[in-house]
Amino acid sequence: MRAAVIHGPVDIRIDTVPDARILEPTDAVVRVTHACICGSDLWAYQGVAKRQPGQRIGHEFVGVVVEVGGAVTTLKVGQPVVAPFVWSDGSCVYCREGLFTSCVRGGFWGSVGSDGGQAEAVRVPYADGTLVALPDGLSDEDHVKILALSDVMSTGHHAAISAGVRPGATVAVVGDGAVGLCGVLAAQRLGAGRIIALGRHAARTDIARRFGATEVVPERGDDAVAVVRDLTAGEGAHAVIEAVGTEESMRTAIRIARPGGVVGYVGVPHGGSAGVDVSTMFDSNIGLRGGVAPARKYIPELLKDVLDGKLDPSAVFDTTVDLAGVPGGYAAMNERTALKVLVRP
Repeated sequence: MRAAVIHGPVDIRIDTVPDARILEPTDAVVRVTHACICGSDLWAYQGVAKRQPGQRIGHEFVGVVVEVGGAVTTLKVGQPVVAPFVWSDGSCVYCREGLFTSCVRGGFWGSVGSDGGQAEAVRVPYADGTLVALPDGLSDEDHVKILALSDVMSTGHHAAISAGVRPGATVAVVGDGAVGLCGVLAAQRLGAGRIIALGRHAARTDIARRFGATEVVPERGDDAVAVVRDLTAGEGAHAVIEAVGTEESMRTAIRIARPGGVVGYVGVPHGGSAGVDVSTMFDSNIGLRGGVAPARKYIPELLKDVLDGKLDPSAVFDTTVDLAGVPGGYAAMNERTALKVLVRP
């Protein structure tokens, strides 16, 4: 079969690799119908996050079960499914608490020795605990909406939940990538009264407004803090979503939170202290919560809203490629000419 493989910085290739197959009785094999490229994949593409040459890549996919191991009980051949961006057994102490990303037997797609989602098929460990079954007969449009739940929509939701977004709250979202935009949508879904989106790329902030942003702040750093403070009569936001992961973005997020506010951070941290100013947090009783999103916990809830026509994050996909076009998709996202690339293997 064919799969996206990383050979080094800025070197993604579509290689012929061994077919995905059952190795353990708890496995399933899924034929991928929809996948995508994540902003976090760019850290590997740029060489910031190290990968071994030959590793698979990609961690978001929707597909159809084509084979199941003998111990799989909740899935059948022909079942459409969505996969969260990590696998988990669904039964360990952390899974039982809803923290699937800390599963003692879990792992990340594309880690050494595992399949990646940007491929024709994927071997799924612990299929019963990992995959979420979808109804038969959904449209292609529905599957694209659901694909966003595998990571970016669930991650934006995790940020909003971590930040304590509630009905009527003022929310600020730092970052206009796909996760930040989904954070805007999550805040709107949770009833925020006001959503201030910090971003300066017009095509993206247009989506932010479509998703529920009431104001857009294109400034950065001290200027962004000043504008948000001015918009909120000097108070700041009740809840802040940090969706970038740089020191500057975290510093901004903390400084635009009002006293007693909470920052929900989901941007993968890069650089030193990641901009966490404990003194500022202490002085103003600002909370900090978040981390890697347990998407498997959130997908069923978000899926219901997609199926009911209440949630549609598909606008984050602005470019579509086939599997052969994946290397070009990485280049487009790296050059910021694409927001998030949809892959149809």
